[in-house]
Amino acid sequence: MREISQIVPDARALKALTHPDRLKMLGILRLEGPQTATSLATRLGLNSGATSYHLRQLAQHGFIEIDESRGNKRDKWWRARHESTMIAPAEAEGDARDASMAMMQAVVSHHAAAMQRAHDTFTDLSPEWQKAQTLSDFTIALSADAARALLDELHALLWKAKEEAPALGEPLPQGWRPFTIHLHGFPYVPEDGGET
Repeated sequence: MREISQIVPDARALKALTHPDRLKMLGILRLEGPQTATSLATRLGLNSGATSYHLRQLAQHGFIEIDESRGNKRDKWWRARHESTMIAPAEAEGDARDASMAMMQAVVSHHAAAMQRAHDTFTDLSPEWQKAQTLSDFTIALSADAARALLDELHALLWKAKEEAPALGEPLPQGWRPFTIHLHGFPYVPEDGGET
């Protein structure tokens, strides 16, 4: 098993990461490996100056770094420094709580967009990959303690799978590809916002 590198950002770093373009850039660098500002700008429909600024902000807060093994002074390559970002909004207070909530909102939007892209490209997948996809939901009556225990069990299973898998951003074995699992667990809120 390999060790998964993580970052636990402070409130200032979280605020910097909530920008949707920065979150996308960090995701690309983590999942696909090193990139240049020019390649990211092209992919995200941004100008290279804005992209370079966002990359410098991500680097300033410890999320990414220059990949010294590639490029030159004029053509910088950037890589992610960590595979995972950890936040704990339930334990945060003040500015840290506000930054965590803003980050969670950015993640909600990011996840919704990723799920929409998966839906939009479903028919382009091979039958094997179509069968390996799900958009499921399970609503179960639980206490807060039981809900936490269930999430802990699911997280342990997912961390184990990640530790046993090849690192993302590097060449993968034939037939392998990044596979995303979004885990959303929350108390049910009725459509009208009332009590259950």
